[in-house]
Amino acid sequence: MTKIFVFEYLTGGGIYPAVAGAGSLADLSTLIVEGRVMRDALVADLRELDGVEVSFASSRFETVDPALAHCMAAPGESMTAFVARVARQHDYAWIIAPECDGLLMHLYDAVGAARWLGCAKEAIRVASSKSATAACLAAHGIATTPAIEPGETLAQPGGHWVVKPDDGAGGLDTFVFDDLADACAEYDARAAAARNPVLQEWVDGEPLSLSLICHGERVELVSINRQQIGLSGSRAPGQHARIVEFDGVIVNQIDTAGEQGHTLRTLAQRVAKAIAGLRGFVGIDVVWHPSRGPVVIEVNPRLTVAYAGLSAAPGVNLAPALLAAHGVHSEAGGPDEPDEPRAAAARAFDARPACGARL
Repeated sequence: MTKIFVFEYLTGGGIYPAVAGAGSLADLSTLIVEGRVMRDALVADLRELDGVEVSFASSRFETVDPALAHCMAAPGESMTAFVARVARQHDYAWIIAPECDGLLMHLYDAVGAARWLGCAKEAIRVASSKSATAACLAAHGIATTPAIEPGETLAQPGGHWVVKPDDGAGGLDTFVFDDLADACAEYDARAAAARNPVLQEWVDGEPLSLSLICHGERVELVSINRQQIGLSGSRAPGQHARIVEFDGVIVNQIDTAGEQGHTLRTLAQRVAKAIAGLRGFVGIDVVWHPSRGPVVIEVNPRLTVAYAGLSAAPGVNLAPALLAAHGVHSEAGGPDEPDEPRAAAARAFDARPACGARL
């Protein structure tokens, strides 16, 4: 029996509503719901596998079916100590957490490489920084959005500029400016406050995300999803900017076997080759520019909310292939399972009710 521990940071006790400010409670509640969607989808898929025993982390703010194996941090126990302790009681640990403030890397260290189900630490390090990701991809000739230092570039007619956290997730705290000088002022203010910002050109086009299963040199493009991203109609208070609003994804919106799918499959393979150590489930955020084609915005070295949409499709369980990517085999599947049937089984499935995640 293979014992697997699933830890999703938000539902596992990483953030408590009791210490949140009143203005952030609505956003926090939404984030926790979205984290639970991902966690529950993964746990349900793992429970279907023969030879796998799964438990997950919960918190005192959640009522869990007592029939489901789960655990909570002890009073006063830090999240890293909790994860390290419980991981040692299992064969493997599957962590879902944002990259902010090095959190995903800290949890990697808490679990240890031998038990870690996910990307290698170096891949997490690169993908946790939007500027480092852009530099890495650009060095390999992949179209991306390079980080810009104020004063490095001239404003282009009709261009827009985005300021966001270099290690942020899901469009949080992301502003778009029509004027480069305003964007630079916002960047400087954040930098002075040690908020680790990044300044990039805004890329117009269709926002997409790619869901991959990476297994060494083998990269399977499972689905091409449409991201629901918009800009607020009003300016942010005291800002000459619009706020980026992220409302989730709809999975399997573009045929992976079509012409556009072929282009994106090739792109995914190039990204996986450029960032060494991507393994298991990986998400790539892309904007399909009308003339430039696909431009990579960021790489997510972990499970994303698209997994929940894919998992909800009839007859689809990606867990065996993801475990196989880490050399862990179950009776429900393995590394020799054909790629296309897995993607085809979920194709055209509208997962709108399961979407809306910022992770």
